[in-house]
Amino acid sequence: MPELLTTLITTIAVGALYALLALGYTLVYGVLKFINFAHSDIFVLGCWTSFTASTILLAALGLASDAAPIWVVGVVLLLTVTVCAAVGYCVERFAYRPLRKAPRLNVLITAIGVSLLLQNVGQLPGFTVATTPDGKTPTATIPFGASPKSMPALIEDRVLNQTNVAQGALTPGERRGLVRLDQPVQLQDGRAYTLEVTRRVIPGAAERPRTDKLSIIRPNTTDQASTASVTIPAGADLQTIPRRSPQEVQGASYRLVQEPRVAIRLIDVLIVTFALILMAGLQVLIFRTSLGRAMRAISFNTDNAALMGINVNRVISFTFILGTALAAAAAFLYPLKYAGLNQPAHQVWVLLGLKAFVAAVVGGIGNVRGAVLGGFLIAGVEQFGMFYGDQLFLALGARQGLGTSLGDVYVFTVLILVLLLRPSGILGTTVREKV
Repeated sequence: MPELLTTLITTIAVGALYALLALGYTLVYGVLKFINFAHSDIFVLGCWTSFTASTILLAALGLASDAAPIWVVGVVLLLTVTVCAAVGYCVERFAYRPLRKAPRLNVLITAIGVSLLLQNVGQLPGFTVATTPDGKTPTATIPFGASPKSMPALIEDRVLNQTNVAQGALTPGERRGLVRLDQPVQLQDGRAYTLEVTRRVIPGAAERPRTDKLSIIRPNTTDQASTASVTIPAGADLQTIPRRSPQEVQGASYRLVQEPRVAIRLIDVLIVTFALILMAGLQVLIFRTSLGRAMRAISFNTDNAALMGINVNRVISFTFILGTALAAAAAFLYPLKYAGLNQPAHQVWVLLGLKAFVAAVVGGIGNVRGAVLGGFLIAGVEQFGMFYGDQLFLALGARQGLGTSLGDVYVFTVLILVLLLRPSGILGTTVREKV
């Protein structure tokens, strides 16, 4: 049961990211009836812009990656949205607008060309713009280069539902890897415990606290090995992983927490909350505002919309800006959950963009609600397929689970089934074209 709930939580968080990215595909298709294959590359641009902006700000402030004030998060998000929206406008204005009356094949080839351009420009060797003082965050360059980087931890990804067991002063044990608490604690069987050790360190001239998270190994005693809990008296030795030397824990304070069976993490909550707010705002914009009515009118017939006094070029440009802004929001949230950033032309980005496109198609390309539904559906197929696929292969006698490596297979299998059974998507409608 805990594994099922953990997979469900991951599905909701990843599905929110897929939905935000899929909305960009469906907005452009709904207005212009073509697929913007450069949309996923703008998402990649947003991820790397988040990294670059974070590194520049932290370097300018002289702060470590784990000591960023909350306003830095807002500034990085604003810069990411601005850069992606500006690129989205330029792509529409200079690449797609001149081909608006051209055959769709010409526009499709142009979209692929823009995608390749963004990928290859992004991985060109660049010049250094910033390096954070702590040395943990890699150097930021423009362009981004061909080396993977790690996103600074602007927001600490802590577990929200863990239980505080005890806190106080910590002393070292008899040897390396052993610590002693200043009060008795009770450790339950089958539960994981984390010891958060806070000590003062001096990087350069600024003194600041540093917190290490150590796992506790529950001891088994002769008379208590089979009981549901073990009582550890004050001053008794506790073994930790990783092991710390006596000098590293001398004079430190601690907080002992019991890890939940199903962890609810702060980053997942932020991703889902922020994504739902953006989706609700988009719903209101499209169906409750005059600009939204103009977008829907253009999606039906561009010429008739122009005759009714709608500025077609302006609305289409706004649609591209809106779609790329949603991709930028997803690009800001994604590296907060998955800190590792591959080089801009890596196949991981290609597959991520394809899965978001599959979500839009499965939900009903051109349908906003369908894109959201498709994002969560594809994430569910991927995450539950990988988890239960592993269980299935192990049950069949495989030496190791193979389900994790087949996550993409499950996603594209769903795409094929939907195209065979309902080509317009789950919430899509069939449009008859006059010949």
